Amino acid sequence: MSPDADVDALIVGAGPVGLYAAYYAGFRGQSVAVMDSLPEVGGQVSAMYPEKLLYDIAGFPAVRGRDLIAGLAEQAARYRPRYFLGQAARGLDYGDDGSPVVTTASGARVRARFVVVTGGIGTFAPRRMTALARYEGRGLAYFVPRPQDYADKDVVIAGGGDSAFDWALTLRPLARSVTLVHRREKFRAHEALVRELTASDATVITSAEIVAATGSTGIEAVDVLATTTRETTRLTAQAVVAALGFTADISALESWGLAVAGRQVTVGTTMATSLRRVYAAGDITDYPGKVRLIAVGFGEAATAVNNAVAALDSAVPLFPGHSSDIPGQPADLTVPVG
Repeated sequence: MSPDADVDALIVGAGPVGLYAAYYAGFRGQSVAVMDSLPEVGGQVSAMYPEKLLYDIAGFPAVRGRDLIAGLAEQAARYRPRYFLGQAARGLDYGDDGSPVVTTASGARVRARFVVVTGGIGTFAPRRMTALARYEGRGLAYFVPRPQDYADKDVVIAGGGDSAFDWALTLRPLARSVTLVHRREKFRAHEALVRELTASDATVITSAEIVAATGSTGIEAVDVLATTTRETTRLTAQAVVAALGFTADISALESWGLAVAGRQVTVGTTMATSLRRVYAAGDITDYPGKVRLIAVGFGEAATAVNNAVAALDSAVPLFPGHSSDIPGQPADLTVPVG
């Protein structure tokens, strides 16, 4: 059966690292396709924190998530990648010529000379707050794509990690009040975030959990149970953000036969995986000394693409030269950014 697309490089994952890999593959003269289970580019950045300011991206003292994604998509657009969005990668097999062929959950087939997996933590879903499940979409949310929707509201945030503190700090200037509730005394969040929030006018409640909510058409109040005294306090709230973490599903990648450690794909110094012509970059990878930063993922993407191209053609150098030596090309700004 003929594939729906036949390209040099297939990038599985359209997050920041995937978009940069798409750009770099184009820079190396490769035709590119990008596949992602989400309906728009940007991965977790677009889904979880598009308005969050990022401070550790080289060259940007501070950049909003959505602006970073828009810039990466524009950068990749120069080489006109073909996007398969809303189509999760499922099967992998090999053609007669050794080319990997990836099939999506909807049945689309993409053949490539090589594949770079940049799918972050795989297909991810938020951990549900079962006690408030009936209020999902009616006051209970797991993402905050539009912080302005919380203006003048009393917001309660559940969680103790970076996401919980990020959202609390983002919403504090907009909301009428912000209360963070965490079931433990200690937090998993970065110390700087904890210091900033605790020094603000936000309320932080520890050793407690949200056990119920009241309201007819939406949330009007929540009940918070102190885990030590077993006393319940009712807080006025029109919105709850459950930042309880995510469950990752990498079963599709495991079914390919990739060597996996925990929830990450094992790679070597060339970013090659255990499978022929399949490389990986970004948070999905694992190797000794791995640091999970977007900035690190950018370098891994370039390493993966350069090594893949050189492995397929011994006459092609591993290092292509500097981009400043390549004449510029006009960008096609039509990119699928939500």
